[in-house]
Parts: sequence; structure tokens; C-alpha cells
Amino acid sequence: MDFVESTVDADGERLACTVVEPDAPTRPGTALLMHGAGSGDRHRCLPLAGELAAAGCRSVVFDFSGHGASSGELGQLSLERRLLQARAVLDRHAPDGPLLLVGFSMSGQTVADLLHEPELAGRVRTIGLGAPAAYAREVWKLPFTAPEFTDTLRTEGSWRSSTAFEALAAFDGRALLLVPEADEVIPPEVTEAFDTALRTRAAHRRLTLAGADHLLGRWLGGHPEDCARVAAALLAAD
Repeated sequence: MDFVESTVDADGERLACTVVEPDAPTRPGTALLMHGAGSGDRHRCLPLAGELAAAGCRSVVFDFSGHGASSGELGQLSLERRLLQARAVLDRHAPDGPLLLVGFSMSGQTVADLLHEPELAGRVRTIGLGAPAAYAREVWKLPFTAPEFTDTLRTEGSWRSSTAFEALAAFDGRALLLVPEADEVIPPEVTEAFDTALRTRAAHRRLTLAGADHLLGRWLGGHPEDCARVAAALLAAD
């Protein structure tokens, strides 16, 4: 397979991307894999992207602004800007054809936000959510350094107003929910809310990864057999 480095100029930033081209592309469309917040970057998604490409699925990973090799300040990023940046990467590297969307942690919300985009929703065949997080709709436009963002996150149950659940409940494709055995970040009730939403219409599978922690992308990189199992589950019905 080939690893092709590129940049996408969008949202006032320059976003670092890696496209993983399979040696023998046997599956239609493109997979977009998105990392979480904090110290996350596209390299955490590369092991799974590589497994997908090895199975014939073209895959794209990128750094959100303020992460990895992309420009920008992390504190100025927002959930809204994450959507804009993910959309720009898709417009550049996957302007048409079926889509497989994978989001870890904060990018669980971003996957759901992409499903709210009418012109994209019809192209999404499969989604994968790894230890996904949900955020109150009131903070969607706020930069992460805004006091209101942090205060809302610390408010018990604020996540319940997230728009993620309605988007996922309306999704009628295939869905894989990846749950680490020991998630020290995401409360169990959030995971159960994702599970309930996905069971509404999607062909849904829940996969618990023994020994895994919240940083699933990194963990999969150190557990190649599990990484291959996740890739196979994402592509099972394609």
C-alpha cells in the first residue's frame, strides 16, 4: 500500500493529511478516520487505516487544527470547526462515492455532525465509533478555551442535549460501537446512550475490547490482532 502525504487548506488552517491507498482496491468509496481531542493526532488512526487499506479500502486520516502537523491553536478549535475541517478533507479526498466514517472519542460527535449534512448523509454506508463522546448543543460553536465550554462539560448530564443522538438514531446504515474494557473518560451512561441511539435503525454491533483503555486508536496500534478484528468488523458486510 502507499501512504500519500498532503495538506488541505480549510477554515483558515492548513490541515495535514495522509491517504492510504490499497495495493488492490477491491471496495468502493473511502474511509475517513478521525482522532480525538487533547494530544490525539492522525498517526493514532494510521494502524486501523492500514488494516482497512490492506483489505482493499482506501483510507484517509488527518490532523484537526492545533493537532499534529496542522496549523492553528488547539484552544481555538471548536466542535463546529471540527465539522468544517472534516468536511473540507472529504471534499478534497473523497468528493463522491460511498463513505465509511470512524471517530474516536470527541470525533464520535463529529461523525454524528457529518450525518447531519444532507449531501453527505446519503453517502455514508458505515460508521465506527470508538469510545465516543457527546457534547451539549449549547457548546457547539464555542472555542475549547471558552470558560462556558468547560463549565458546561462539568455540569452533570449536560451531554444529554447533544445533537449526536438524534443523528445516530436516524442512521440506517451499518454501525460499530467500540467499547474499551476500562474507559476512564467516558461515563457508562454516555456509552449506553450511544448504544441505544444506534439500535434505533442501524444494523448495529457492539464490540468490547478486553484490556483496552480510552485511547483506543493508540491501543489498537499496539494490538495488531485486535486492530485487524476491528477492521474486519467495519468491512464485514461491504
